[in-house]
Amino acid sequence: MAQTTRTRPTVSLFATDGRPHPLQNALVVITLVLGALAFVSAMFHNLHLLSSWAGLIGILTGAYGQYISVTTRERFPLIIGMGAAALGFFLGMAHGGLFGGVVG
Repeated sequence: MAQTTRTRPTVSLFATDGRPHPLQNALVVITLVLGALAFVSAMFHNLHLLSSWAGLIGILTGAYGQYISVTTRERFPLIIGMGAAALGFFLGMAHGGLFGGVVG
């Protein structure tokens, strides 16, 4: 008599489709790093160029990552990274902007 093995389906809050997504994962990491950089550098008034540019690029990479994301596991950290990037971007813009003191 042949014995069959049963596998239980894994239940997860962050459901995945079981396939690798290297581009989406890279965008998640880039967005989180840029978001953290923008958020931390926004706390210093004289680093407004760094925070505003890192925030802008973080928002754009996060938005593209959201556009091509497949699973919730990819979308959740993208939203966190985009939020930090947006906060850093807005504070950087308030402190002097993208070209403050460099142009004009």
